[in-house]
Amino acid sequence: MTKTQNCILLGILDDGWAGLSDAARQHLHAADLVIGAGRTLDLVRPQLAEHSELRDMDGQLAAVSGWITAATSDGRHVVVLATGDPLCHGIAGWLGGKLGAEALTVIPAVSTLQLAFARFQTPWAEIKIASCHSADAGEWVVGATPTHGLYPLMRAIALHPRVALFTSPQNDPARLARALLIAGYPEARLSVACRLLLPDEAIHIGLAAVDAAKMAFSGPNVVLVERPPESAPAFGRDDLAYIQRSPEKGLITKQEARALSLAKLQIKPNAIVWDIGAGSGSVGLEAAGLAPLGHVWAIEKNAGDAANACANAERFRIGNYTLCEGKAPALLDTWPDPDAVFIGGSGGELDELIRLILARLKPGGRLVMNFVTLENLATATTTLKAVGAGWDVVQLQASRSQPILDMHRMAAQNPVWIVTAWAQDKEAQ
Repeated sequence: MTKTQNCILLGILDDGWAGLSDAARQHLHAADLVIGAGRTLDLVRPQLAEHSELRDMDGQLAAVSGWITAATSDGRHVVVLATGDPLCHGIAGWLGGKLGAEALTVIPAVSTLQLAFARFQTPWAEIKIASCHSADAGEWVVGATPTHGLYPLMRAIALHPRVALFTSPQNDPARLARALLIAGYPEARLSVACRLLLPDEAIHIGLAAVDAAKMAFSGPNVVLVERPPESAPAFGRDDLAYIQRSPEKGLITKQEARALSLAKLQIKPNAIVWDIGAGSGSVGLEAAGLAPLGHVWAIEKNAGDAANACANAERFRIGNYTLCEGKAPALLDTWPDPDAVFIGGSGGELDELIRLILARLKPGGRLVMNFVTLENLATATTTLKAVGAGWDVVQLQASRSQPILDMHRMAAQNPVWIVTAWAQDKEAQ
């Protein structure tokens, strides 16, 4: 890594020169090279010395570190302009990674978020900060994967009741409001600060998502999203909470088997999880709750069950879940390697699926399978022995109380074999 010196990373807001400190102005007066976005350079251009060179970095961000290295190597004093606080979703982290943090001196301005919250007259110490200041992400869709540009932002909103964010011209507050409606947050409120410190500054406080979705907002702007805290459990939902195939109610991994299976999967917060034979989606959707920073890919061959799984995802506002209609192993080659895999139904492809999954599992990953027939249990254990996997089996026999006259009896559920497997050379323990 090339070590550079004398590079000042200077925060500036849209009030331009008037809003800068004396120290910031002195650095700009002395600068041999000033780098910044075109609109930011225009804020200081009239005040710079005649010898100063200005370089517009719009569309040339990748070249900036090279410009700095070359200039400072020649002993030139370099100032890079950034909006607000460069260390708050700004260029400082990226530029420090290229040049080394010791090569930069950061002089921040007030963050645009600080300024916006002053306009909203609301505390912001406990908010989550996010951004969709990126390339055009397109409209949000149900079942979107982590490749969607709005995905990190929508996960932040799912996990935090108050999120402040930086927008972009394409990913504007109206698109965000539409995404909130699609994701099941009609009660969300948006406060939007537009064109801060400019003559046409506009502040909108507490807009309903349905109203904001139809509005036009002048940029640049920052947004506060507020929604009620979640009150429903993410794990251990009652069986009847799930929409299931009718009239054949009961085609669901029961709560007792679901809880033990999820425990056996050892799901980490950022896990990639596969749910094969999703049925009503109960296991995969609760896995999504256990992996709030990860994602669940599910597949179900029955169209009715797949529709129910999607409806359940919408009902419980699960945004890190993608359901594919089809029969495994089709589509599995398009999914990222998993940390945990659950098989609730194999469609007669059990041997092939076990071999494929064990080859794809990440180190320390787990495969958990549920069986109610001796034949499938035998197929699974035979295959696991053949491929040299580690495995264990738990037989779960649960009974639930049922009323009988003015008393209660215990009604037995079908026994379930819960098989846990792992590749021997990838075992975490």
